[in-house]
Amino acid sequence: MKRPDQRTVCVFAGSSLGARPGYRDAAKTLGQRLVTRGFDVVYGGGKIGLMGTLADTVLADGGRVTGVIPRHLVHQEIVHQDLTELHVVETMHERKALMSDLADCFIALPGGLGTLDELFEVLTWAQLGLHVKPCGLLNIDHFFDRVVSVIDHAVDEQFVASGYRKKMIVTSEVDRLLDRLSIGIT
Repeated sequence: MKRPDQRTVCVFAGSSLGARPGYRDAAKTLGQRLVTRGFDVVYGGGKIGLMGTLADTVLADGGRVTGVIPRHLVHQEIVHQDLTELHVVETMHERKALMSDLADCFIALPGGLGTLDELFEVLTWAQLGLHVKPCGLLNIDHFFDRVVSVIDHAVDEQFVASGYRKKMIVTSEVDRLLDRLSIGIT
């Protein structure tokens, strides 16, 4: 049962560490700051890549981490075994829905297709009015610049209303991102 004062951030992150050390450093910094600010974390449940770095950092600093992982990934032995709570679901769709249900806001760290899929799904759900939770991109080393450019192009071409773009928080600074997300949590 969720405490009345509990805030949970859903973090989408790569199952790889990526090409730049700054990505791993950002995942650690984000994890530390989330614990300091009293956020619980829900994420994809993996022990590898930026996902694992984030979870390990939050846990080491005394924070709470909930993982949500599809059963087929548990059998591939990438599941983090030391989480506060772990939900094993049947499909990726169930994973995304449960992570969204458990979260008050979303943050995307650098990642691959899965991270981008999760990010675009929650942005789409917000556009459809299925939630009003704030969504931020931690734009480390300009990782998300091209993604944001594509969204801006879609706005310019009138496929996305500018109001939805304005709701997406994009910054390379962890504290600034958390400040802005905290304002948007209802």
